[in-house]
Amino acid sequence: MGKSSVATLVLASILAGSAIAIQAPINAQLRTWLASPWAAAFASFLVGTIALGCIVLLSTQPVRLTAVSGAPVWVWMGGILGAYYVVAAIVATPRIGPALFFGLLVTGQLVTAIFVEHFGGLGLDRHPISAGRLLGVVLLIVGAVLIRKF
Repeated sequence: MGKSSVATLVLASILAGSAIAIQAPINAQLRTWLASPWAAAFASFLVGTIALGCIVLLSTQPVRLTAVSGAPVWVWMGGILGAYYVVAAIVATPRIGPALFFGLLVTGQLVTAIFVEHFGGLGLDRHPISAGRLLGVVLLIVGAVLIRKF
């Protein structure tokens, strides 16, 4: 992978993180209008589904619907996990604040990612747990504690 494509992916990742940080309080406000975290999450996913549907229809990339029958069951869990995240963000963000919520969220993401990579799970390459990776987790936990206390 070239340096420019890595830089593009780094920037896209930072922007995705920014989008998630904005999405949580937006969806929390949507909850106040709809009076339900479930309805707010549904509305958020509905708008996202419509947007993605338009992109798929306008895309020139082929969609291989016939290959779906051979996919393992676990590949369909992404939507359920995404729904859990959105509802958790809707409920937690107004109560504990977005900074603490995202500090804890990133900590959970990193801990899980380290274990998934260590075992080479979910079709990913194996990357053993190292002292540096564990230190990164510890620093995130310290960061979440500092956010909570100050």
